[in-house]
Amino acid sequence: MAVFVQNREKLRFLYIFHGYVDKTVKYVYTFNMAKILNVYKRINHLRERYYKAATGKGALLKLISEAEVPEQVYNSNAIENSTLTLDETEKILLQIDLDRFISEREIFEAKNLARVVEYIEKKSKEQELTLDVILSLHKMLISNIRDEIAGRFRKDDEYVRVGSHIAPGPKEILPHLEKMFEEYNAASHESIIKRIAKLHLSFEYTHPFIDGNGRIGRVINNYLLIREGFVPINIKFIDRRKYYDAFEEFQRKGASVIMEGIVGKALTNSYHKRLAYLEGKKIVTLADYAKQNKLSHSNLINKANRQTIEAFLEKNIWKIGA
Repeated sequence: MAVFVQNREKLRFLYIFHGYVDKTVKYVYTFNMAKILNVYKRINHLRERYYKAATGKGALLKLISEAEVPEQVYNSNAIENSTLTLDETEKILLQIDLDRFISEREIFEAKNLARVVEYIEKKSKEQELTLDVILSLHKMLISNIRDEIAGRFRKDDEYVRVGSHIAPGPKEILPHLEKMFEEYNAASHESIIKRIAKLHLSFEYTHPFIDGNGRIGRVINNYLLIREGFVPINIKFIDRRKYYDAFEEFQRKGASVIMEGIVGKALTNSYHKRLAYLEGKKIVTLADYAKQNKLSHSNLINKANRQTIEAFLEKNIWKIGA
């Protein structure tokens, strides 16, 4: 009898515990989805402001885009374990001598990616994204680094592994990419954030190239954003841990919630930066803004990280249009 009661108590505990866990998971999921829906609305508002503020300011927009190239290159390469700092990346692109030895590969990785980033600014407005375009972008990226694989997908027995994930075999690449495009185009009624997040996860899951998948995947994000009338994004190296978590979530659950959060934050940040310049605001560091307005700097940093204030990261420093 005592054993029966004991077991019954255990079962009751497990029932309550699992019920608590289920409720917690549902709460977290609902909370995250609510945050993402709020970001969707905010992006639409920022986009409207951007179009109004950008009228007649093509020259300023061009300067902003040009100034962003080193940051785009630094962050994307750093995610792929490049040792270059932002300062070194800028020097390489300006052809200034560096204070330490840099491998030829890292120099070409910086120069080639900068060329690709600048190229898509115009190309994306002229031509829709196709497999041929992706191949040409890859050729630009990998030239002088690994010419034997530049501009082609994996073939024969060329398999790749990323962590515990073994990418689909070479014969499965084209069907996977065609499905990726079909799903992206079929979801034209959905938020651009969700569409880009899903496409990026699908592309990286497929890993169609032997080398350069991450960098090309992030370039493709911006190709599509620019083509659909949005501003480009810069997924930051400091968000790398969460970025990897997004791929793990996709592989385990087929979900894109974490990646949607990353894309939404990056897009919001990009609009905040452009609006600060286009609307003629006085741009100051968040630290100075806190001092001037007698506010808590740490509190402002938390809000900036959540993008609930119109702050933006520029050269790894939080700034705001005052």
